[in-house]
Amino acid sequence: MGDHALLILLSVASLSLLPGAMPLQPSQAWSLFKLRQLLGDPPVLGTWRNYTDFCYGGDYKTASAFVECYEDSVTQLHIMGEPGARPLPTTFSIDAFFTTLSRLPDLKVLTLTNLGLWGPLPGGKISRLQKLEIVNVSSNYLYGELPRGLSQLGSLQTLVADHNMLGGKLPGWLKDMPLLAVLSLRNNTLQGTLPESLKDMPSLRSLVLASNNLSGNLPELSNLQVIDMANNALGPKFPRLGRKVASVVLAGNKFSDGLPADMLASCYLLERLDVSGNRFVGPFPAALLSLPSMEYLSIAGNRFTGRLSGNASCGENLRFVDLSSNLLTGSLPGCLLAAPGKTVLFSANCLSTGDDSQSQHPSPFCRNQALAVGIVPEQGRKKSGAKAGVVAVIVLVGALVVSAAVVFVVRKARLPKARPARRLVEHASSAYPSNLLADARYISQTVKLGALGIPAYRSFSLVELEAATDNFQVSSLMGQDAHGQMYRGRLSNGTPVTIRSLKVNKSQSFTRHIEMISKLRHRHLVSALGHCFQYNLDDSTVTHLYLVFEYVHNGNLRGRISQGTEGRKLSWGQRISTAIGVAKGIQFLHGGIIPGLFANNLKITNILMDQNQVPKIGSYNIPILSETMKSEGGAGSKYPPDRICRVPNGDKIDMYDFGVILLEVISGRPISSLYEVEMMKEQLQSALTAQGPSKRSNLVDPAVSKACSDDSMRTVMEICLRCLAKEPTQRPSVEDVLWNLQFAAQVQDDSRSSEESPLSPSQPHAQSAHD
Repeated sequence: MGDHALLILLSVASLSLLPGAMPLQPSQAWSLFKLRQLLGDPPVLGTWRNYTDFCYGGDYKTASAFVECYEDSVTQLHIMGEPGARPLPTTFSIDAFFTTLSRLPDLKVLTLTNLGLWGPLPGGKISRLQKLEIVNVSSNYLYGELPRGLSQLGSLQTLVADHNMLGGKLPGWLKDMPLLAVLSLRNNTLQGTLPESLKDMPSLRSLVLASNNLSGNLPELSNLQVIDMANNALGPKFPRLGRKVASVVLAGNKFSDGLPADMLASCYLLERLDVSGNRFVGPFPAALLSLPSMEYLSIAGNRFTGRLSGNASCGENLRFVDLSSNLLTGSLPGCLLAAPGKTVLFSANCLSTGDDSQSQHPSPFCRNQALAVGIVPEQGRKKSGAKAGVVAVIVLVGALVVSAAVVFVVRKARLPKARPARRLVEHASSAYPSNLLADARYISQTVKLGALGIPAYRSFSLVELEAATDNFQVSSLMGQDAHGQMYRGRLSNGTPVTIRSLKVNKSQSFTRHIEMISKLRHRHLVSALGHCFQYNLDDSTVTHLYLVFEYVHNGNLRGRISQGTEGRKLSWGQRISTAIGVAKGIQFLHGGIIPGLFANNLKITNILMDQNQVPKIGSYNIPILSETMKSEGGAGSKYPPDRICRVPNGDKIDMYDFGVILLEVISGRPISSLYEVEMMKEQLQSALTAQGPSKRSNLVDPAVSKACSDDSMRTVMEICLRCLAKEPTQRPSVEDVLWNLQFAAQVQDDSRSSEESPLSPSQPHAQSAHD
């Protein structure tokens, strides 16, 4: 053993003399330094010293390079170089690199991006890392096919290898990876058709294969929530999608059939649809504009036909629409014209808009082009010598046919939707761990979550918080519970905040807690804005932890439903939208962060309403609160802090609490005891089996019952009753709840009720929660 290696081992071994420390195994410390050497001692690892304590010393950690441990073993390794890194020298051996990595047997999360790695992935060496769950090797120079050794990683949940040179066909053995939920291979050189076995991967939720050389029709993708296949040569048939799909990007391919309007109309969770730059023909399904969750819609650069109506409706969440370069006629819908904050593009059609900024073709252009799309070339040549009168008749008849088709589509879109079968898929977490969707949502929603309209998460100084609370004066104290004090404050930039003060134990570790708290940012949560440590001046240990959250000051949901003391009561449609928002917040707590948060003790009084009437869950089960309470001698949580993500039936506990909230949403009466819950359950059961709607209507808050569609009312009552099932396994998943509430909102809209909003004209309408 060389002097350099001996010095490393002696330095690491000396850490065992520190009180309370469990140093990293010397062999693993040696492996980390060997990895640095194999990477050519890159600047990103400049803080790694011979005396570095990788597990308990924070001085070496940067945003671009850090290690996480459990006890004395490495569980996470993150090394992220500068964008545009050049390939490593020809002396680099990717086989030796992964041989060294395999000496970290407990590694679960691996990030190696922008490091200049090159060569084929060595499947045999990778297969030794049996505990790997998340792998990101993006922006390197890896080539060759995906190695079969990956299929031996039975715990692998996320594989991201964007911006490399991986080639060959997407292998069929991917179906042998039972937990794989996120597969992203954007911008590689994959080719050929996709394997039909993709439909046999029940855990797969996000598939990103954009910018490759793929061709042929897509297999059935009914399990997926995120699909990005842009810039390939796929087609011509549009794939079969599932009802839970949230994002579909198929731009820049060779799809040439029409869009399946009936299938897309049932995708109530669809937020993004981009089919631009293809060869689609046929009527444009205008119902896409009114899907309740739709935010981004692009059909640009196709041959869609149809006559738009100025009276067409739009979903409340629609933010971007691109109809450019199609064959659309008629008038642009008024909901797109009068749309502040929306981006609407519609040039190169034949629309009557009165807007000269986006030029249009004359109407005959679209009619002629529409006819040309449907004429077989040979037939066109046979009739090239026809008389002008015959051609005119053909044009006229064709125009009438197209117009009739458009009228049929529009009328069909306006008909009330058929009630779907009540058989619903159970919660996905029964098939895979709840944390698997976190990376899928990261891939599809990072931009959206970064635009919440709240400040970025950061570390605060104690001086800032003292200034925000007037030195923590009693007048700023909002209350006190078993976890500590809550203060109201205002930052120097005017942002109102809530500050929770926690007294902590010297032995507590904060890294994993702060990492989780920093991710608690969602439209329907009271989001975390940052944290602050207060130190003991004598020994530099942490004595207090301050958590900074949004301050939501527009009352709670009970005040807008049961009591009506905080403004006039919400309408039925607004109640459904609010319930959807709460469910989306629960969905994020369960699957949008790692690990998920369950058994959150949800109460209607903790559902806060912001100034736009958007609901936000005001308290949830942050592990550090239970840990702090336990360290102070309190009862703490029923479960250990490190097992909160594994509370038995934790997701079903939240579904029961949500069912109680729905009871108040339906009845308009406050519920304060289990006895009241059981009584109302019996009434719901009786009302649902009644023949006519009158018994159901009698259970609904009289303030809104007259405006309720019976179909909408029944759907909400049914899902409420399922949430309150005595057996946890019989309660629905949060995804099932969302689907049913979205349906209830849709049929309520379709009933075209004349219900008048109870909000005054000066108040904003209760914002839809479909985000």
